[in-house]
This record gives sequence, structure tokens and C-alpha cells, in this order.
Amino acid sequence: MAFRLGVDVGGTFTDILLINEDTGETYRYKTSSTPEDQSIGVLHGIEEACKAAGVSPHEVREVLHGTTVATNAILEQKGARVGLVTTRGFRQVLQIARSFVPGGLAGWIIWPKPEPLADLEDTVEVTERVSTTGEVITALDEDDVRTQLRKLHRQGIEALSISLINAFANGDHEGRIAEIAAEELPGIPVSRSSVVLPELREYERTITTVANAYVQGQVSRYVGNLESKLGGAGMDAHLSILRSDGGLVSGKVAADNPVSLLLSGPAGGVTGAVWAAEKAGFRDLLTFDMGGTSTDVALVQDLTPRIGRETTVGDLTVRATSVDVRTVGAGGGSIAHVPPLTQALRVGPQSAGAVPGPASYGKGGSEPTVTDANVVLGYLPSQLAGGEIGLDTAAAETAVNTIAEAIGLGSTEATAAGIIDIVNENIYGALKLVSTQQGFDPRDFALVAFGGAGPLHANALGRLTGAWPVIIPPSPGVLCAYGDATTSLRDESARTLVRRFSELDDAQLRGILGELAETARESLLAAGLDAGDLTTTYTADLRYHGQGFEIPITIDLDRFDGTGGTRGLEELRGSFDAEHERLFAFLLDNEHELVTARATVSGPRPDVASPVLEDGGPNPAEAARGRHSIWVDGAPVDATIYDRHLLKAGNVVVGPAVIAEMDSTTLVLPGHAATVHPHGSLLLRPTADTPDAPEAALVGAASDTSKD
Repeated sequence: MAFRLGVDVGGTFTDILLINEDTGETYRYKTSSTPEDQSIGVLHGIEEACKAAGVSPHEVREVLHGTTVATNAILEQKGARVGLVTTRGFRQVLQIARSFVPGGLAGWIIWPKPEPLADLEDTVEVTERVSTTGEVITALDEDDVRTQLRKLHRQGIEALSISLINAFANGDHEGRIAEIAAEELPGIPVSRSSVVLPELREYERTITTVANAYVQGQVSRYVGNLESKLGGAGMDAHLSILRSDGGLVSGKVAADNPVSLLLSGPAGGVTGAVWAAEKAGFRDLLTFDMGGTSTDVALVQDLTPRIGRETTVGDLTVRATSVDVRTVGAGGGSIAHVPPLTQALRVGPQSAGAVPGPASYGKGGSEPTVTDANVVLGYLPSQLAGGEIGLDTAAAETAVNTIAEAIGLGSTEATAAGIIDIVNENIYGALKLVSTQQGFDPRDFALVAFGGAGPLHANALGRLTGAWPVIIPPSPGVLCAYGDATTSLRDESARTLVRRFSELDDAQLRGILGELAETARESLLAAGLDAGDLTTTYTADLRYHGQGFEIPITIDLDRFDGTGGTRGLEELRGSFDAEHERLFAFLLDNEHELVTARATVSGPRPDVASPVLEDGGPNPAEAARGRHSIWVDGAPVDATIYDRHLLKAGNVVVGPAVIAEMDSTTLVLPGHAATVHPHGSLLLRPTADTPDAPEAALVGAASDTSKD
């Protein structure tokens, strides 16, 4: 038998999912994250998952890992001291940046401008210049380069980034500086803009290259350390890391280009959600991943996540391809508080994290969190993570009471309900950013809820968005790890052209795309994949001539016959106009312009069997485990508690109900019902839209009375 292992490290928990590739059977383990060294939690989780499966670690063939190492280095400002080499006259490129200030009216008054990742004192200029077409205007002064690099060496830099003006058109000078740096700065990792991001726009190219250098040391050490520990644990497995765009790369490629990993964790969740939705028969979906620290949301059309060309982490925005994920500080560990100035209840973005965690965890936390509010309302079982974490109800009530006293509410339950309402509205706001703000009606999509806390809030978010059904995948608390384990290797290559359509024909563009595909294919072939198993997709960033922004448009290469005509370009023009009108509701008469062409090459998705549940009819009575009082809509109601592992295909669980499992808990509100899909997902809908719901409600209620 062959086993694949998915690993997802979050801010609070580390999730492990072991998959038997032959049967599709899964074994999961959830453990607290170890921020001081993520590999400690990873190895502990792997050992426990293998133990649960009764297999030896050496039977694991592949480890697929979504990591937050690069993200945390940015957020915690714990990256390397970076030196930057620029063209003479452009030393302040990071300080000038872009003239965009976030926030509303007069937001600039209180907005602290983020500090660049490379200090001005660690930025040097060298004599050289190339044109926008790649022509050398001023030759590289190598003596000057050595002088400047020696200056950086004396200042103690730990990583070097090289970003010269117009290097996207000709990277030869950057390559020569890297060769000299190997002599003058031995052992210092080097990032070149012509390799990291060979695209137009000097600031974006520079900040992305500097960010790559900033996190490269930590990512490289982590990957090396993890590979070493995996070997020490008896695992001869191939390690792959998830990129921000949802594809996998080898550990070595990830260490060389870590800026592509900044949204590694959230991308795994979106990939897993696509898998679950496809099995349940839905192709258009909103995803909602609520963990302990934050919530990530995304939109998927026709089983394809929307891909963005920018990645934002904290105050940093870099130009790196990623799943279009929006994040809000709303997780199970988000802290409820009452600011003295407003005396209005707020939730997050501050989080109790894994240590000390919510008050109910009993690890020293005392501040009220979303998890504590769910405990007070009766929505959570007495233990989490398969018994690893017990919940202290009295501590949760004490913590929530501090908020009740601060805002003058006498009821602990009413205060807890207020905390839940606010965090749900925060998540709803994020979902609107990826749907209504981009011209999509959420009612046209299913809503896939996962993460340790997602299923608890899923029914409420379904009511807010009108997105039905709400899909709760199997193993929702470790779905990111499932996404890691069921995706494929991927790489991409891009080239900036900046050509009007009148300056192009089909044959020229087809030739350029072919060259890009060959470049992107190299790393996958080096990883041992067969050329016949690779698939290639093409996109182009287009705009009207004179616009300052582009829109990515998918290219159908079959439309470009290579005869020198323009049939393919004409269809590309039409696709751009349609997308521009959808986004902005108008078109321009300006000529179309192609700015950047891009080829993405993917390996085959792993052939992992999908388990199918035994049919059990609509009555879920065999999975009922008793009744319990919960607080809903301002009053206590009796809810039936179900064990999800005992539910069968076709069972219909009518609310109010709580469905408990090892890694998550699903709340079914009154007036709603959850139908069990044959592939294990729960499909939540209003009762009126759920087949067999009334009969199931009557039978289930009659069966449950004996379990009081």
C-alpha cells in the first residue's frame, strides 16, 4: 500500500492527514502548533497519524506541506537583514513606493507608512543601464560592483537582492552581479529580480525580490530541518511545499523562491474545498476557512479558483501569483474587547493563539474569545481535537462575563451571542469582498465551510449570504491538509512584452507562449514527472493602451494556428472586453495591449480513491448521542447531539442539532437541515428546501427522547 501525507501548519493547530491511496481511507491528527519550531508539531502529528493507521512512517511515500514560515517571517518582522543593489539614481525605489494609502477618507492622517524590508543604508547603487527593450545603454562597471558589495559585507547583511532598472527585459547585468557576489559575499543567498519576477513595474519587481531575500534564509533552514527530521523518523518520503497559487513545488524549489509561498496555507484550503465540492456535485462555490487566528475566504468558478497577481501579507503587497484569498482577523481565538473610547463591543483582530489560547482551554488564557462564546452557548462538546484539548465551561463563562459587565448586559448568553453575531458579520464582509464587490451574486454559489471553527459558523453565514447549500466537507478541520495531499506539482514562467495588438500576430504570440511553457516545464521534469503527463495553461495580462492596470485573461492556444493571422488575438480581445465590462460596466475605444504573457505547467493530480458511505436512509437516529441545551435566537432550546462518524449517506439531520467529530463541530440551526452526501459531505439547507427533512425530524425527535 502507498500512503500520502498532507500537513498544514496554522497559527493555533497543526493538521495532519494520512491518506491510503488505494482505498481513500484517511487518518487524521490535530495537535497544537509549535511556533518556536514548526517541525516539532509536524513530526509529533505525523507519528500520531501513522500510529492511528497502524503503519510505519517509512510506508509514507510523499509529504505534501502547506507552511506559514514565510508568512510569519513577514508578519513578525523576523526575516534576514537584506542588502539591495539598484541602478545608479534609483536608490530610493522602496522609499518612494506607490502613492496609495489604505483606509477611508483622511486615512492618511493616522496611517503609519510601513518600513521597507531593505533599509536605505543597506541599499547601494551600481553603474549600469539597459533600455526597456533590453539594449545595453551603459555597460556594467564591475569594479564599482565589487566596491559596493564590500560595503554591504561590512554592514553585516544576511541576504542580497538585486533589482536593476529594466532587468525584466535583459537580466545579464543582474546575473554578472550575482557571480561577483558569490566571490565577495560567500554564503550569502542572492535573489535576482530577473529570476524572481521578470515583469514590468520597477517598484513591484523590487519589493518582491527583496521579500524573497528577506524570508529565504528561514524557509531554507526550515525545509532542510524538516527533511532531516523526516529522515531521522525513518521516512524516505519526497517533500513538496504548497505554493500560494495552489500548486506544489519541491522543497528545493520552494527554498529558492519562497516569496511564492506567502499564502501557502490558505491555498491548500481552497484546493481541498474544490475537491469536496466536486465530489458533492457543485462547481461554483465560495470558500470559508475559519481557524484559530483568522478566516480566509475565496471564490471558485467552474472548479477553478480565481487567481490574483498580487499577494498581501500584513502591510506588504508583492507581485506573486496566488489564489485570490481575502483574510480577516476572525478566528476561534479572536479576542472580544470593549475599547474605552467607544464602549462598543469588538471582536479581533487580536488572537489568543495556541498559547495561552482561549480561557476555556485551561492553559492560562483569561480573555474572552469566540471559542469561549461558543462554549457558553453550548455549541461545542467538552473536548476538542480528539480529546487532546478539554474545555472548561466555567472559565469560559467567567471570561465572557467580563464583556457583559463592560457593556452592561446582565446575561452571559446574550453577550456570547453578541460576540458570535459580530464575528459572523466580519466574515460576511470578507465574503462580500470576493463576491459582490467583484460582480458576483453569492446566491449563485454554494458555500464551503471548513477549518476547526468554520462549521460552527457555517449555518449563520449561509443565512447572511443566501449561498446554499452550505457544504461541510469530510474532516473539515484538516481540509487544508487534504488539499495539500491531493494537488499536483506546478510551475510557471512569465515575460513582459508591452505590445499593442497591431504589433502582434497569432504566430508571434504562439511562439512566445511555447518558449515560456518550455521554461516552466523544466522544474517538473527535474522532479521526475513524464512530459506526457504535464498540462499547460496560458494567460495574458491585457489592458487598453494608456491604462495603468491590467486584467488577466485565459488564452486558448488552439485558437492560435501559427499561420500569421489574428483570429486568436481577435478572440482574446473579445474575452478582455467581456471581463472589463463585467468588472467596470464600460468599454473604451483605445487599442488593446498585451503587457505580460504567462505559461503555467501542472503535473497530474494524484489518483486518490474517494470513500463512499453506506446508505442509511433519512433517519439519523443511530448517530444520535443525546440531547443538550443550546442558546439560539435569544432563548435556550433543546438540540440533538450527533456523532458524525456514525452518520450514513442519505441521513437528514434537522436543527437544532450539533454534529460532533474529532476535528470540528457543525451547528445546525432551527429551520435548517443537513443531508449526508454519499461522499461524506454535509449539505446544509433551509428545511423547506431539504428533501425528507420533516419525516427525519419526527423520527429523530422520537428516537432521541430515550437518550435524555
